[in-house]
Amino acid sequence: MFDPKIWRLCLVTDRGLSLGRPLVDVVAQAVSGGVTMVQLREKDCTTREFLEQARALKALLAPLGVPLVINDRIDIALAVDADGVHVGQTDMPVEMARAMLEPDKILGLSITNAAQMSHADARKTDYLGVGPLYLQSTKTNASTPLGVEGFAALRAMTERPVMAIGGLKADNSAPVLAAGADGLAVVSGIVSADDPRAAAAEFARLF
Repeated sequence: MFDPKIWRLCLVTDRGLSLGRPLVDVVAQAVSGGVTMVQLREKDCTTREFLEQARALKALLAPLGVPLVINDRIDIALAVDADGVHVGQTDMPVEMARAMLEPDKILGLSITNAAQMSHADARKTDYLGVGPLYLQSTKTNASTPLGVEGFAALRAMTERPVMAIGGLKADNSAPVLAAGADGLAVVSGIVSADDPRAAAAEFARLF
């Protein structure tokens, strides 16, 4: 069993939104502000660059006891002994990902609708990332926003830990937590903030 506190505030990285600052610096500030898990997401870099970023974050986070989850790339996760992997609906199948990971590693899955939540894959993961909640600009191919009511309907379909994602800000996240979210996965609300530590602390105060 994982400590339920790790699901509270997940920072999903995006170097393109980090205002030109080194990713490791942004993550370090965010963790000092209350981030409890970090998902390294890299869609536009070489494997070598991805590996270097993962190594740097692992070195930063391991001594702090903050889990590092790698988006999509199980090879990168295995190479740096990351704490887990997060896959989307078009990434490596959940069953295959689970077989490649050690039993103590975290496996997360993105969910955008009821059909995906009803699928057996949703019952084979350690947590689910459900969204998008609100309109957002960090993912150009994002699904239609669920809104709080839509999120609540999906949340009611599972007993797995659920992290809400998509357009989350400190001032619009309280209703999502009230609707049953175990935690929040935040991108621009932290990485694009002038002060990532203060931004993370604002989210952390919601808990």
